[in-house]
Amino acid sequence: MTNEIPLDKAIELCKEYRDKHTVRPFSQCWGCLSFSKRDPARMCFYHPPENRGCKFVNGLFDGPK
Repeated sequence: MTNEIPLDKAIELCKEYRDKHTVRPFSQCWGCLSFSKRDPARMCFYHPPENRGCKFVNGLFDGPK
């Protein structure tokens, strides 16, 4: 069973990840930002009801293993 990530927290974690890591051309983040036009409802993490569609957001939310 996975923990649901609230949408506002997923948005925050996405920004946190992008602030720490360079968004390189043709990377997952670059594609997500380009094709979603930064609309949260079209970004990779958006996958109702759990919002766990992005491995980077999931990793930050779950913390170190």
